[in-house]
Amino acid sequence: MSLNILDFKVYMPAKDFEVSKRFYLELGFTMTEGWGGTADFTLGAARFRLQDYYVKDWADNFMIAIAVDDARAWWQKAQDMLDAGTYKNVRVKAPEEVGDSLVSHVVDPSGVLLAFVQ
Repeated sequence: MSLNILDFKVYMPAKDFEVSKRFYLELGFTMTEGWGGTADFTLGAARFRLQDYYVKDWADNFMIAIAVDDARAWWQKAQDMLDAGTYKNVRVKAPEEVGDSLVSHVVDPSGVLLAFVQ
């Protein structure tokens, strides 16, 4: 018997599906339209499924840690997007040292916390 995991995909909520799709595309992900109100996003080896479904308590308590090689670059990209004024609900926190890691926090348009960890 083998207990290998071949794939793992997180389903993320979207308060405004179209705004969230634009946000992740602008952040650098590629998108493939899904089925039943979903879209798959991929960047490198990471991927997730965005769904046209939203529950505030769920989104506000949803967090993803994303291992990156340059947390400052991700912070700068998100900050530039915020400064452009396109995404009014997005929040960005400058990189900070947490233990042996450098972490940049970005809250997406639906309230999901993305932690870019270097």
